[in-house]
Amino acid sequence: MKSIKVLSFIFIAFALVAITACSSSKITEPSKTSELTVAPLATEKAEPANKEKEVVVGFTLQNLSNPFFVAMSKGATAGAMLHGADVITVSADGDLAKQTAQIKDFIARKVNVILLNAVDSKGIADAVSQARAAGIPVIAVDVGADGGVNTVVTSDNYLAGKLAGEYIVKRLNGKGNVVVIDGPPVSAVTDRISGFEEAIRATPEIRVVAKKNGYGNREKSTSMMETILQTFKKGEIDAVFATNDPSGVGAKIAAEQAGRDKEMFIVGIDGAPDAVKALKEKKSFVATSAQYPFEMIKLAMDEGFKVLKGEKIESLINIPVDLITPDNVETYKGW
Repeated sequence: MKSIKVLSFIFIAFALVAITACSSSKITEPSKTSELTVAPLATEKAEPANKEKEVVVGFTLQNLSNPFFVAMSKGATAGAMLHGADVITVSADGDLAKQTAQIKDFIARKVNVILLNAVDSKGIADAVSQARAAGIPVIAVDVGADGGVNTVVTSDNYLAGKLAGEYIVKRLNGKGNVVVIDGPPVSAVTDRISGFEEAIRATPEIRVVAKKNGYGNREKSTSMMETILQTFKKGEIDAVFATNDPSGVGAKIAAEQAGRDKEMFIVGIDGAPDAVKALKEKKSFVATSAQYPFEMIKLAMDEGFKVLKGEKIESLINIPVDLITPDNVETYKGW
């Protein structure tokens, strides 16, 4: 009986050694999935994203002082989580040189996808070209970008401007003086201006008496509107079209401080929380063409992962906008 027990012990010992040897061979074998997945150029076959591989998305956006871009950054985090990826979000603070450096840093880090909210649609072209040459897909979001981006995911900015313009024409009964607050040199702004101009083209008695750049910033737009109010006397401005809500709210503040808010009304674009608050006041800020930044960036993230999987995507994806006024603001969900 003792000999049987000894033999059994020896057999178990050999079995444990064999199992340990097998386990050691798996641990020491070099991992083939530790490298980042880098998508090749559009002319090559894209490598499918692998759940076992670390996928990193680099996202550079105009700034984080505007609630629109804050909502977008939150959407990027949510979108990355849905894809099991990491996202590096950085703010360019409205500086083209800084954004260019950020893209170059993404290239050096070998991120898998770059999401770009350009400070300057044309000025960023060289950085975009460098990223594509490195085999990294670039998805432009909110505004277009030169240099060969894979796609542009944006609101229908032309429609946003057109809806705002049509509302102004209707409210003025086809006659009046309008101040236009322009913005940064990006495609979204130029498209909004184009849509607005199309809306007022058929009504020659709607005149644009001033067009100034508010840089998409509330404080700068407030200061700029103060200067305009000094230039034009009471009764010489009937409406203000702002290419984004911070600029529109800035114009509202200036008009109120000058005691002239009752002689004009203001229309913006974004559907921002401050605009919603202003609409509910039912004073001079009367409408905004609302867009959806959270959903926009998540869709852009989806498009980036389609490229990694080798799928074809459209060169432009327009997201519908809605005109929000005091009449429907209570049902607007906002950001």
